[in-house]
Amino acid sequence: MTPSTPPADPFPESGRIAAVDFGTVRIGIAICDPDRILSSPYEVFPAANWKENGDYFCNLAKSQRVVAFVVGLPIHLDGGESEKSKLCREFAVWLAESTQLPVQLFDERFTTVDANERMSIAGYTRKKKKKRVDAIAAHVLLESFIEACRYRGEIAGQRASTEEQGGEEIG
Repeated sequence: MTPSTPPADPFPESGRIAAVDFGTVRIGIAICDPDRILSSPYEVFPAANWKENGDYFCNLAKSQRVVAFVVGLPIHLDGGESEKSKLCREFAVWLAESTQLPVQLFDERFTTVDANERMSIAGYTRKKKKKRVDAIAAHVLLESFIEACRYRGEIAGQRASTEEQGGEEIG
């Protein structure tokens, strides 16, 4: 798949969204319903060769009728960004170019902590937690994104872009 320019379309206000918890080992994915009321963990995808897997994300969007993506952006407690933040931004731009769908970045602070807590309460074993934590973290990210949009009355986060970022609120 040859990436092209990211879509200029605005982030749609309705339709199914897929949230992505991007990691260097695993990529967690969650999807919401078209009315953006409920979200569910979808799956965990290996991250090893993500730049070669554009077809996977295009097929995911088509088969699940996804109209946009939300990618978690790891931010330090002080609001600063790390090398992983830069990698997530790169992934988000690649995802937009590969799928030709809008991609929004959204603050993912505490999503994995929340996912682990939920799985502990649900009685997951350590082995099952390791297999599902990224998809559950994507689910927590998507819930947070949907709630932030509902609360603000507008699309939350920041558009994935090749332009220099700075000063915009992510969460």
